[in-house]
Amino acid sequence: MAVDYTVIVLYLAGMLAMGWWGMRRAKSKSDFLVAGRRLGPAMYSGTMAAIVLGGASTIGGVGLGYQYGLSGAWMVFTIGLGLLALSVFFSARIARLKVYTVSEMLDLRYGGRAGVISGVVMWAYTLMLAVTSTIAYATIFDVLFDMNRTLAIVIGGSIVVAYSTLGGMWSITLTDMVQFVVKTIGVLLLLLPIAVIRAGGFGEMKAKLPTTYLDPLGIGGETIFTYVLIYTFGMLIGQDIWQRVFTARSDRTARWGGTVAGTYCLAYAVAGAVIGTAAKVLYPELTSPDDAFATIVKAELPVGVRGLVLAAALAAVMSTSSGALIACATVANNDIWSRLRGAVRRGADPGPGAHDEVSGNRAFILVMGLAVIGTAIALNDVVEALTVAYDLLVGGLLVSILGGLLWKRGTVQGALASVITGGLAVIALMAGYGILANEPVYYGLLASLAAYVVVSLATRPTDETVLAAWRDRLAGRAPELPSEPVTAHQ
Repeated sequence: MAVDYTVIVLYLAGMLAMGWWGMRRAKSKSDFLVAGRRLGPAMYSGTMAAIVLGGASTIGGVGLGYQYGLSGAWMVFTIGLGLLALSVFFSARIARLKVYTVSEMLDLRYGGRAGVISGVVMWAYTLMLAVTSTIAYATIFDVLFDMNRTLAIVIGGSIVVAYSTLGGMWSITLTDMVQFVVKTIGVLLLLLPIAVIRAGGFGEMKAKLPTTYLDPLGIGGETIFTYVLIYTFGMLIGQDIWQRVFTARSDRTARWGGTVAGTYCLAYAVAGAVIGTAAKVLYPELTSPDDAFATIVKAELPVGVRGLVLAAALAAVMSTSSGALIACATVANNDIWSRLRGAVRRGADPGPGAHDEVSGNRAFILVMGLAVIGTAIALNDVVEALTVAYDLLVGGLLVSILGGLLWKRGTVQGALASVITGGLAVIALMAGYGILANEPVYYGLLASLAAYVVVSLATRPTDETVLAAWRDRLAGRAPELPSEPVTAHQ
């Protein structure tokens, strides 16, 4: 295992070095939060694929393959479908908005007053997404070093917080590119063929497993529908995803780079399910399906290769964790703290140092990172935390965001009613049906849609001046909102 340990340690050290390198490029708010909006197609595709394919897509995707066979690909497959839909239909318009958060988009579309409430919902989603990724370090470090759960979370989380705090989106982009390459080599090029060969090939897998394992719909129609509702639609509106769209240097980059990343996700989904199916042949009596990834890696891969594949699992977790962390900090600072501070200080002199936006955002990443690590230590159930995050996101924000992009008649009152009604409905229904039930997101989404349509039609249409400014934004005719100057030491 010494060689494997060396591979992992070198990988982790490389992540910190990338963070230091990224710090040298983060000279403005735009650099720090959206990589200066300068990413080309190759870097954009790699980083977008890296953020959406996290620990749940890697370890969880293999676990679903172990439990259900090829149909276990559906969870990750619907993530890829969502990314494709975002890229083809919405990404160009989103990139042209030149904003930093989803809530800023809502304010532009509806004329203000929607930002704080939507920001709180989005903050809760990104926080829980970062927490679930951070919890996954415990699984990986346990396999590697037989490490205490709390210590594993602290070490893994601290590395992500360190490089994210140093250089913001530039550091995260550079590390994500490395993580994308490591995941591609470790999972697709090494683990996938080795797992299939060790299981005896597809013929042997077919002979040893029930026919349901080869049924593409074996996981069940209702489950697939729920995955589409939560993950496909969740890809359309998440701050962590939009913040990557904001990094594209052009409409074309956002559209075609995202399409490549979405297609990659579809291939990754199938690969994970096949690896899990092979693990079922080799180890039919595992206690938990989520143990399938670690088991097949430890038992079937040669020294050195095993270290690289475990580095790939770490890469998957870190890419999602860092993306969710900077999204959480951006929302907390831009959409919540800045608005509350502005309300308190209205008309007052902001004082010296108020314009140091890079340091301010860096401080928020550090604070949010510490909160994520603390919450991850306190929580045990990753699935429940992730379900709460996505149910709140889809049930609370989907209608107001897509309504703003697609329906001219939607109003700010309708958007607020939609966010509040959908969010409260999801929370209440979780209390009644249980956190893992499908009903909360179904009925919460319907309640959100009804509130949006009814209240929008019952209130005055959005002012034409606001809509005209919105159309200019969508067309790319309006400049980026001016960023406050950075102090000299930056």
